[in-house]
Amino acid sequence: MIKDYILVMMKDVADLIGRILIASLFLYEAYDSLFFFDKNMETLINYGLTWNTRLLMYIGILTLIIGGGLLLIGYYARVGAFLLMLYWLPFSLIVYSFWNDPEDLRRLHGLMLMRNLALCGGLFYILAHGSGKYSVRRLIHRLRLPK
Repeated sequence: MIKDYILVMMKDVADLIGRILIASLFLYEAYDSLFFFDKNMETLINYGLTWNTRLLMYIGILTLIIGGGLLLIGYYARVGAFLLMLYWLPFSLIVYSFWNDPEDLRRLHGLMLMRNLALCGGLFYILAHGSGKYSVRRLIHRLRLPK
Protein backbone atom coordinates (compact mmCIF):
# COMPACT_ATOMS: atom_id res chain seq x y z
CA MET A 1 0.00 0.00 0.00
CA ILE A 2 2.67 2.52 1.01
CA LYS A 3 4.93 1.24 -1.76
CA ASP A 4 2.19 1.89 -4.35
CA TYR A 5 1.62 5.39 -2.99
CA ILE A 6 5.35 6.17 -3.19
CA LEU A 7 5.51 4.89 -6.79
CA VAL A 8 2.53 7.02 -7.82
CA MET A 9 4.02 10.04 -6.06
CA MET A 10 7.37 9.48 -7.83
CA LYS A 11 5.59 9.28 -11.18
CA ASP A 12 3.77 12.55 -10.53
CA VAL A 13 6.96 14.29 -9.43
CA ALA A 14 8.82 12.90 -12.47
CA ASP A 15 6.05 14.26 -14.74
CA LEU A 16 6.44 17.69 -13.16
CA ILE A 17 10.24 17.72 -13.33
CA GLY A 18 10.22 16.49 -16.92
CA ARG A 19 7.73 19.17 -17.93
CA ILE A 20 9.80 21.88 -16.22
CA LEU A 21 13.03 20.74 -17.88
CA ILE A 22 11.51 20.51 -21.35
CA ALA A 23 9.76 23.88 -21.00
CA SER A 24 12.93 25.54 -19.72
CA LEU A 25 14.79 24.55 -22.88
CA PHE A 26 12.15 26.16 -25.10
CA LEU A 27 11.85 29.28 -22.95
CA TYR A 28 15.63 29.68 -23.02
CA GLU A 29 15.53 29.26 -26.80
CA ALA A 30 12.98 32.11 -26.97
CA TYR A 31 15.18 34.29 -24.76
CA ASP A 32 18.24 33.51 -26.87
CA SER A 33 16.35 34.25 -30.09
CA LEU A 34 15.29 37.63 -28.73
CA PHE A 35 18.71 38.51 -27.34
CA PHE A 36 20.53 37.58 -30.57
CA PHE A 37 17.69 38.58 -32.92
CA ASP A 38 19.83 40.03 -35.74
CA LYS A 39 22.31 37.16 -35.65
CA ASN A 40 19.47 34.64 -35.80
CA MET A 41 17.93 36.47 -38.76
CA GLU A 42 21.28 36.18 -40.58
CA THR A 43 21.31 32.48 -39.78
CA LEU A 44 17.80 32.08 -41.23
CA ILE A 45 18.96 33.74 -44.44
CA ASN A 46 22.05 31.50 -44.57
CA TYR A 47 19.79 28.44 -44.35
CA GLY A 48 17.75 29.70 -47.30
CA LEU A 49 14.72 31.09 -45.46
CA THR A 50 14.60 34.49 -47.15
CA TRP A 51 10.85 35.11 -47.18
CA ASN A 52 9.95 37.69 -44.53
CA THR A 53 12.58 36.60 -42.01
CA ARG A 54 11.51 39.15 -39.40
CA LEU A 55 7.95 37.74 -39.38
CA LEU A 56 9.30 34.17 -39.20
CA MET A 57 11.44 35.15 -36.21
CA TYR A 58 8.52 36.77 -34.39
CA ILE A 59 6.26 33.79 -35.05
CA GLY A 60 8.96 31.39 -33.86
CA ILE A 61 9.65 33.37 -30.68
CA LEU A 62 5.94 33.73 -29.91
CA THR A 63 5.44 29.99 -30.47
CA LEU A 64 8.31 29.20 -28.11
CA ILE A 65 7.03 31.53 -25.40
CA ILE A 66 3.40 30.40 -25.57
CA GLY A 67 4.19 26.70 -25.96
CA GLY A 68 6.90 26.74 -23.31
CA GLY A 69 4.72 28.71 -20.90
CA LEU A 70 1.75 26.37 -21.31
CA LEU A 71 4.01 23.39 -20.84
CA LEU A 72 5.68 24.89 -17.78
CA ILE A 73 2.51 25.63 -15.85
CA GLY A 74 0.68 22.55 -17.11
CA TYR A 75 -2.34 24.45 -18.40
CA TYR A 76 -3.28 23.09 -21.81
CA ALA A 77 0.07 21.31 -21.85
CA ARG A 78 -1.00 19.25 -24.86
CA VAL A 79 -1.65 22.43 -26.85
CA GLY A 80 1.74 23.77 -25.75
CA ALA A 81 3.46 20.53 -26.74
CA PHE A 82 1.72 20.61 -30.13
CA LEU A 83 2.81 24.23 -30.75
CA LEU A 84 6.37 23.39 -29.79
CA MET A 85 6.30 20.35 -32.07
CA LEU A 86 5.11 22.53 -34.97
CA TYR A 87 8.17 24.71 -34.43
CA TRP A 88 10.81 22.22 -33.33
CA LEU A 89 10.48 19.49 -36.00
CA PRO A 90 10.91 21.79 -39.04
CA PHE A 91 13.58 23.78 -37.20
CA SER A 92 15.56 20.62 -36.46
CA LEU A 93 15.29 19.25 -39.98
CA ILE A 94 16.34 22.57 -41.55
CA VAL A 95 19.18 23.51 -39.20
CA TYR A 96 20.64 20.05 -38.59
CA SER A 97 20.32 18.55 -42.07
CA PHE A 98 23.57 16.62 -41.64
CA TRP A 99 23.21 14.89 -45.02
CA ASN A 100 23.87 18.26 -46.72
CA ASP A 101 26.69 19.35 -44.41
CA PRO A 102 30.44 19.19 -44.98
CA GLU A 103 32.20 16.10 -43.65
CA ASP A 104 33.62 17.83 -40.56
CA LEU A 105 30.13 18.96 -39.37
CA ARG A 106 28.20 15.86 -40.38
CA ARG A 107 28.73 13.88 -37.16
CA LEU A 108 28.02 16.85 -34.86
CA HIS A 109 24.85 17.84 -36.69
CA GLY A 110 23.70 14.23 -36.79
CA LEU A 111 24.01 14.06 -32.98
CA MET A 112 22.21 17.40 -32.59
CA LEU A 113 19.37 16.19 -34.82
CA MET A 114 19.02 12.99 -32.77
CA ARG A 115 18.95 15.06 -29.55
CA ASN A 116 16.18 17.24 -30.96
CA LEU A 117 14.23 14.21 -32.13
CA ALA A 118 14.52 12.75 -28.61
CA LEU A 119 13.13 16.02 -27.28
CA CYS A 120 10.25 15.64 -29.73
CA GLY A 121 9.70 12.21 -28.18
CA GLY A 122 9.21 13.95 -24.83
CA LEU A 123 6.73 16.31 -26.46
CA PHE A 124 4.86 13.34 -27.96
CA TYR A 125 4.73 11.81 -24.48
CA ILE A 126 3.12 14.98 -23.15
CA LEU A 127 0.71 14.97 -26.11
CA ALA A 128 -0.32 11.43 -25.22
CA HIS A 129 -0.48 11.70 -21.41
CA GLY A 130 -1.13 15.36 -20.62
CA SER A 131 0.38 17.46 -17.88
CA GLY A 132 0.10 15.07 -14.96
CA LYS A 133 -1.09 15.57 -11.40
CA TYR A 134 0.88 18.71 -10.52
CA SER A 135 -0.44 21.31 -12.94
CA VAL A 136 -2.40 24.52 -12.96
CA ARG A 137 -5.11 22.84 -15.02
CA ARG A 138 -5.75 20.23 -12.32
CA LEU A 139 -5.65 22.90 -9.63
CA ILE A 140 -8.31 24.96 -11.43
CA HIS A 141 -10.54 21.92 -11.90
CA ARG A 142 -10.22 20.95 -8.23
CA LEU A 143 -11.10 24.46 -7.05
CA ARG A 144 -14.33 24.70 -9.06
CA LEU A 145 -17.34 25.12 -6.88
CA PRO A 146 -20.13 22.60 -7.20
CA LYS A 147 -23.29 23.80 -8.94
